[in-house]
Amino acid sequence: MKIYHNQLSSTLTQGFKPAWLVFGDEPWQKNNSLATLKSHAQQQGFSEVIRFSADNKFDWQQIIDEYQSLSLFANQRIIEVEFTTVKIGDNGNKTLLALSEMIAQNATLQDVIFIFHGPKLDGASANRKWFKVLTQLGCYLPLYDIEAKSLPKWLQNQAKNINVNLAPELSSLLIELFEGNLPALEQELQKLFLLFGTTQISLSDAEQIVVKQAKFNPFQIIDALLQGNCKKCVTMLDQLQQEGTAAGQVIWVFHKEFSQLYAMLDKLAQGQQLNDLYKEYRIWDKRKPLYQHALKHISLTNIKRAMSRLADIDLISKTSSEFNVFILLADLCITLYHGEITTNFSLNYEYS
Repeated sequence: MKIYHNQLSSTLTQGFKPAWLVFGDEPWQKNNSLATLKSHAQQQGFSEVIRFSADNKFDWQQIIDEYQSLSLFANQRIIEVEFTTVKIGDNGNKTLLALSEMIAQNATLQDVIFIFHGPKLDGASANRKWFKVLTQLGCYLPLYDIEAKSLPKWLQNQAKNINVNLAPELSSLLIELFEGNLPALEQELQKLFLLFGTTQISLSDAEQIVVKQAKFNPFQIIDALLQGNCKKCVTMLDQLQQEGTAAGQVIWVFHKEFSQLYAMLDKLAQGQQLNDLYKEYRIWDKRKPLYQHALKHISLTNIKRAMSRLADIDLISKTSSEFNVFILLADLCITLYHGEITTNFSLNYEYS
């Protein structure tokens, strides 16, 4: 079966499952899911944990050998397998398929729980037979980034769990400061509880304590850009620069997205229907509102201006150390919506 993170606790009460598959890149949900799974299993008597880290040189037979061996320390075991890559090769695929058949044959024993976890699965890996069989035997938990609009509810639930009483204005500040870094936000809530207990914490109480620890990636900037939130884009770019993110990585993501936006806008101008474009470019349902906003508010003229300026920024980043490329990328975000203004501003800001 397939569930989502908010269904994990209730699913655990539904009975024994021999295999759990936790895959995705959102760190807080991953840490929380693994801790919840192990804690629940240990409460049921699974006191021994055996861990494997599977890279592209891993001997997969070790897992079957461990499964078939008798434990010296406990009758009930947790076998945890961390995938460092989802490209496990034919040997890994065959071994895990054989393992899934063994688990199915021993379903009545209920003495071993497997926890497989790793990065986000690609389509090919999710369609492998071993993965489908293990999902049927147990439970697949895909982890997706928590969207900005869902953060207030997430924060409210976490504060309630930790018994922290946040003033509304402080909740808004915490979301702004820690967006993209939920593990740090959870730690900040725990720190606030230690300092203030259950007393309501005001903005003035916390502003001298809370440290900005937001973490973003270039793809999150794209989401903000599609929403037309240029101020947020600038904040994210500043944070990426402070973290030492390579400007070339951001330029590549921008180029990829701008090329798609230009193609979509051009086809819309030729009379193609928006829903047809969603299918052609495989836009997920939850991302359709982002593109609907962008395609409505970005003109063909401005996307052309942005692509031209992006080419200039790429050249500058490779040939000159005189300019802050992240400042130029901030100009680019504004150009997408206000190109009629920025076209008058030279990227060569030092000498213009």
